[in-house]
Amino acid sequence: MTRASDGADHPADPGTAAAGGGRDSAPGAGVHIGSVTSSALNIGDHGTVTNVHHHRPPDADAAQEELLAAVRELRADLARLVRTEGTDALDAELSRTEDEVTAAGAATPGRLARLREALGLAGAITGSLASGVAVARSISGLLGG
Repeated sequence: MTRASDGADHPADPGTAAAGGGRDSAPGAGVHIGSVTSSALNIGDHGTVTNVHHHRPPDADAAQEELLAAVRELRADLARLVRTEGTDALDAELSRTEDEVTAAGAATPGRLARLREALGLAGAITGSLASGVAVARSISGLLGG
């Protein structure tokens, strides 16, 4: 604001006082930037700006990490078995679970329920594998039962 000859306050000319220049600028006037996030800023005539964002998925908690390790181990075990419709369906669900935990940091309750169902449909094969039991235990821990 500047005081005009009539004694009233008037907005300052944006090209002068607000920018810290011109005859109406107050001593110490200038530009103040509080904070800048996820942006790029350039000051000056010949400056350049490079703005790079690296997306990193959120960190999974310990229970999700255990699930991920068990899922990967069971997939490796299934690859050594004779393929059946049940093992193929289970492997597909394990793959989707692995992708979800890797990308989002956690498997959703719906994903865990579908994986539990696929484990049940695969039957005795997964029950006889330590990795199958580990996946089932991880699911139970995450779903609460």
